[in-house]
Amino acid sequence: MVQPPGRRSLPDWRSGLPEDLLESIGKRLASGHDAAAFRSACSPWRAAVPFAIFGPLLLLPFDADSDRVGFYCVSEKKVFSKTLPDVRGKVPCGSSCGWLALMDEAAAVTLLNPFAGAGAGAGAGARRIELPPAGEHVAAASSSEPVYKVHGRWVLRSTDDYGGDIDAGRVIKLQDMRDVFFREIVLSAPPDAGSECVAMAMLGCSTEVAFCRVGVDNAWTLLDTKLDFSVASIVHCQDKFLAIDYTGEISVFSSNAGAWTLLPSLSPPAGLCHRSYLESNGELHIVGAMVSTSHETQTFTYSSAIYACNLHDRTPEWSRVKDIGDQTLFVSKHFNGSFSGTSVSEYKENTIYFSEPLYGDPYDMVHRLEIVDVVTGRSEVKPVHEKMQGSEILGWIRPNLWKGGTC
Repeated sequence: MVQPPGRRSLPDWRSGLPEDLLESIGKRLASGHDAAAFRSACSPWRAAVPFAIFGPLLLLPFDADSDRVGFYCVSEKKVFSKTLPDVRGKVPCGSSCGWLALMDEAAAVTLLNPFAGAGAGAGAGARRIELPPAGEHVAAASSSEPVYKVHGRWVLRSTDDYGGDIDAGRVIKLQDMRDVFFREIVLSAPPDAGSECVAMAMLGCSTEVAFCRVGVDNAWTLLDTKLDFSVASIVHCQDKFLAIDYTGEISVFSSNAGAWTLLPSLSPPAGLCHRSYLESNGELHIVGAMVSTSHETQTFTYSSAIYACNLHDRTPEWSRVKDIGDQTLFVSKHFNGSFSGTSVSEYKENTIYFSEPLYGDPYDMVHRLEIVDVVTGRSEVKPVHEKMQGSEILGWIRPNLWKGGTC
């Protein structure tokens, strides 16, 4: 039938575009809002931007001599890798807000977004941001032995080296840098969000921490947390940084006063082991294991437990949480970058996903994932990938695909 003059049938953009073209367009979407609109058009467009790419991924250990980094996708039950030249010659020292913190042998620090930049459009976020390198004051706060620089390399001098050659001492190798400088770096916000982003660093072994304002400060500033024991974890919660020592004592950083304040009333619940801290629904949560031992059989059993508190209360205290609704907790063992979120893709709601089993076999040569049902307490362990010698999964990372994406 001939169309009347002035009326032409419009092309069907939903089903007429090739799959590879749709995928190419999907990689160039400038924002999460655009991605949501793109996915809502029809099934082929939705398939071109799979929801799995928004879900958390497991960051696998990587070789400093390589530029390949592996990730495990739970929804697809497989490992995929990305070529990231910026990781070569560096050791990871944190995963926060979808960004990796990397440190080289000169103690220079790079923030890297592994899921932005390459193949992305003009709206994509920055891929790499440099932070100030660590100085001798940072090493002095972390190491009990003198650390100094010789010919551009950091050297650790033991007490036996005094009186000898100025070059005497042990060169600090890349794999040992986290023990001397930054053990882990936590961000207050994505560094490309346009708002202030503070990087707070836990040192190798110290009651002090180091911080810098990304894009503002040219050096790291040391702060005394006032804790009695070395800082074991740093968490950003309710717009505050928390420093937690090995006993569970907590100190809160006030950006206005530029100082830390102890929370003596907030001791960890009795008997809770393998403690991990994170923010969920605006409250501080602690996830750990309650262990029962049998002296007769010389065996033990454990069950996971969650506690929460509101830091805005006059006297914060822990309360047991036995149901987290549609939330999912992602707990990392190697890094402290644990977080929560509404269940997406193949992840189950009301569930804890541990990056490694709480009580795994150190001689097991396979990475395994532990999944815990919060309500029933039942736990299952699933194999993930063949393990690199003597290494653990680094932790969970939540892909930050667009500029200014939230933590």
